[in-house]
Amino acid sequence: MSPIRPFDGKFPSIAPDVWVDESAVVIGDVEIGEQSSVWPMTVIRGDVNFIRIGSRTNIQDGSVLHVTHASDFNPGGFPLIIGNDVTVGHKVMLHGCEVGDQCLIGMCAVVMDGAVVEPQVILAAGSLVPPGKRLAGGYLWQGRPAKQARELTDREFEFFDYLANNYIRLAARYRSA
Repeated sequence: MSPIRPFDGKFPSIAPDVWVDESAVVIGDVEIGEQSSVWPMTVIRGDVNFIRIGSRTNIQDGSVLHVTHASDFNPGGFPLIIGNDVTVGHKVMLHGCEVGDQCLIGMCAVVMDGAVVEPQVILAAGSLVPPGKRLAGGYLWQGRPAKQARELTDREFEFFDYLANNYIRLAARYRSA
Protein backbone atom coordinates (compact mmCIF):
# COMPACT_ATOMS: atom_id res chain seq x y z
CA MET A 1 0.00 0.00 0.00
CA SER A 2 1.24 3.46 -0.87
CA PRO A 3 2.34 5.76 1.95
CA ILE A 4 0.40 8.57 0.21
CA ARG A 5 -3.32 7.85 0.41
CA PRO A 6 -6.61 9.59 -0.35
CA PHE A 7 -9.44 9.96 2.14
CA ASP A 8 -13.03 10.81 1.19
CA GLY A 9 -11.92 11.72 -2.32
CA LYS A 10 -9.20 14.13 -1.17
CA PHE A 11 -5.67 13.33 -2.27
CA PRO A 12 -2.51 14.73 -0.71
CA SER A 13 -0.86 17.43 -2.83
CA ILE A 14 2.89 17.07 -2.50
CA ALA A 15 5.45 19.16 -4.38
CA PRO A 16 7.52 17.04 -6.80
CA ASP A 17 10.79 17.54 -4.90
CA VAL A 18 9.44 16.52 -1.47
CA TRP A 19 10.93 13.38 0.01
CA VAL A 20 8.49 11.10 1.88
CA ASP A 21 9.99 8.00 3.47
CA GLU A 22 8.21 4.81 2.42
CA SER A 23 7.39 4.00 6.07
CA ALA A 24 5.63 7.35 6.60
CA VAL A 25 1.91 7.81 5.92
CA VAL A 26 0.31 10.93 4.39
CA ILE A 27 -3.49 10.76 4.21
CA GLY A 28 -6.22 13.02 2.85
CA ASP A 29 -6.38 16.80 2.63
CA VAL A 30 -2.67 17.49 3.03
CA GLU A 31 -0.45 19.90 1.10
CA ILE A 32 3.34 19.81 1.42
CA GLY A 33 5.50 22.56 -0.10
CA GLU A 34 8.72 22.42 -2.08
CA GLN A 35 11.94 20.91 -0.69
CA SER A 36 10.20 19.58 2.43
CA SER A 37 10.77 16.11 3.87
CA VAL A 38 8.80 13.54 5.84
CA TRP A 39 10.94 11.05 7.73
CA PRO A 40 10.42 7.40 8.78
CA MET A 41 7.34 6.33 10.75
CA THR A 42 5.69 9.76 10.57
CA VAL A 43 1.89 9.99 10.31
CA ILE A 44 0.28 13.02 8.66
CA ARG A 45 -3.48 12.46 8.74
CA GLY A 46 -5.66 15.12 7.10
CA ASP A 47 -8.90 13.19 7.32
CA VAL A 48 -11.38 15.36 9.25
CA ASN A 49 -9.77 18.74 8.53
CA PHE A 50 -6.87 19.99 6.41
CA ILE A 51 -3.11 20.08 6.93
CA ARG A 52 -0.80 22.57 5.21
CA ILE A 53 2.97 22.22 5.45
CA GLY A 54 5.17 24.93 3.93
CA SER A 55 8.37 24.77 1.92
CA ARG A 56 11.75 23.60 3.24
CA THR A 57 10.10 22.09 6.31
CA ASN A 58 11.15 18.74 7.75
CA ILE A 59 8.93 16.44 9.80
CA GLN A 60 11.21 14.02 11.58
CA ASP A 61 10.89 10.38 12.57
CA GLY A 62 7.87 9.15 14.50
CA SER A 63 5.99 12.44 14.53
CA VAL A 64 2.18 12.52 14.49
CA LEU A 65 0.33 15.36 12.76
CA HIS A 66 -3.45 15.43 13.02
CA VAL A 67 -6.47 17.76 13.13
CA THR A 68 -9.83 18.25 14.88
CA HIS A 69 -13.15 18.04 13.06
CA ALA A 70 -15.76 20.78 13.08
CA SER A 71 -18.56 20.31 15.63
CA ASP A 72 -20.81 22.21 18.02
CA PHE A 73 -17.86 22.13 20.42
CA ASN A 74 -15.34 23.39 17.83
CA PRO A 75 -17.04 25.35 15.03
CA GLY A 76 -14.69 25.07 12.07
CA GLY A 77 -12.58 22.52 13.93
CA PHE A 78 -8.84 22.95 14.08
CA PRO A 79 -6.73 22.46 10.95
CA LEU A 80 -2.95 22.10 11.19
CA ILE A 81 -0.83 24.77 9.53
CA ILE A 82 2.97 24.64 9.51
CA GLY A 83 5.04 27.39 7.90
CA ASN A 84 8.25 27.46 5.89
CA ASP A 85 11.71 26.48 7.15
CA VAL A 86 10.31 24.62 10.16
CA THR A 87 12.09 21.72 11.84
CA VAL A 88 9.75 19.33 13.63
CA GLY A 89 11.92 17.05 15.79
CA HIS A 90 11.60 13.34 16.42
CA LYS A 91 8.35 12.06 17.97
CA VAL A 92 6.60 15.45 18.02
CA MET A 93 2.80 15.61 18.19
CA LEU A 94 1.16 18.56 16.45
CA HIS A 95 -2.63 18.54 16.72
CA GLY A 96 -4.88 21.18 15.18
CA CYS A 97 -2.43 24.02 15.79
CA GLU A 98 -0.43 26.61 13.88
CA VAL A 99 3.37 26.78 13.67
CA GLY A 100 4.88 29.86 12.02
CA ASP A 101 7.92 30.14 9.76
CA GLN A 102 11.42 29.36 11.01
CA CYS A 103 10.55 27.40 14.14
CA LEU A 104 12.28 24.50 15.81
CA ILE A 105 9.89 22.15 17.60
CA GLY A 106 12.04 20.00 19.87
CA MET A 107 11.87 16.23 20.18
CA CYS A 108 8.80 14.79 21.91
CA ALA A 109 7.09 18.19 22.18
CA VAL A 110 3.29 18.36 22.03
CA VAL A 111 1.35 21.31 20.60
CA MET A 112 -2.43 21.05 21.06
CA ASP A 113 -5.62 22.34 19.42
CA GLY A 114 -5.85 26.04 18.72
CA ALA A 115 -2.34 26.79 19.94
CA VAL A 116 -0.27 29.23 17.87
CA VAL A 117 3.52 29.12 17.71
CA GLU A 118 4.55 32.43 16.17
CA PRO A 119 7.47 32.62 13.71
CA GLN A 120 11.01 32.17 15.02
CA VAL A 121 10.32 30.14 18.14
CA ILE A 122 12.39 27.36 19.62
CA LEU A 123 10.18 24.99 21.61
CA ALA A 124 12.37 22.85 23.84
CA ALA A 125 12.28 19.07 23.74
CA GLY A 126 9.48 17.51 25.78
CA SER A 127 7.51 20.75 26.09
CA LEU A 128 3.71 20.88 26.12
CA VAL A 129 1.77 23.75 24.57
CA PRO A 130 -1.81 23.54 25.90
CA PRO A 131 -4.90 24.25 23.80
CA GLY A 132 -5.29 27.86 22.70
CA LYS A 133 -1.92 29.08 24.02
CA ARG A 134 0.08 31.54 21.90
CA LEU A 135 3.90 31.47 21.95
CA ALA A 136 5.47 34.83 21.05
CA GLY A 137 8.18 34.77 18.40
CA GLY A 138 11.83 35.42 19.17
CA TYR A 139 11.91 33.30 22.33
CA LEU A 140 12.87 29.92 23.67
CA TRP A 141 9.86 28.26 25.28
CA GLN A 142 10.14 25.22 27.54
CA GLY A 143 8.30 23.11 30.07
CA ARG A 144 4.95 21.41 30.67
CA PRO A 145 3.13 23.72 30.20
CA ALA A 146 5.51 25.73 28.02
CA LYS A 147 6.73 28.99 29.51
CA GLN A 148 8.84 31.72 27.97
CA ALA A 149 12.46 31.07 29.04
CA ARG A 150 14.52 33.76 27.27
CA GLU A 151 15.08 35.70 24.07
CA LEU A 152 16.76 33.88 21.22
CA THR A 153 20.36 34.71 20.40
CA ASP A 154 21.62 35.87 16.99
CA ARG A 155 23.23 32.44 16.57
CA GLU A 156 19.89 30.71 17.21
CA PHE A 157 18.19 32.87 14.57
CA GLU A 158 20.90 31.76 12.10
CA PHE A 159 20.29 28.12 13.11
CA PHE A 160 16.78 28.11 11.57
CA ASP A 161 18.22 28.46 8.04
CA TYR A 162 21.00 25.99 8.78
CA LEU A 163 18.51 23.31 9.91
CA ALA A 164 16.24 23.77 6.90
CA ASN A 165 19.15 23.60 4.46
CA ASN A 166 20.72 20.61 6.22
CA TYR A 167 17.50 18.59 5.87
CA ILE A 168 17.11 19.64 2.22
CA ARG A 169 20.58 18.20 1.55
CA LEU A 170 19.92 15.04 3.57
CA ALA A 171 16.57 14.40 1.84
CA ALA A 172 18.31 14.78 -1.56
CA ARG A 173 20.78 12.08 -0.54
CA TYR A 174 17.92 9.76 0.44
CA ARG A 175 16.06 10.48 -2.80
CA SER A 176 19.11 9.57 -4.85
CA ALA A 177 19.98 6.42 -2.86
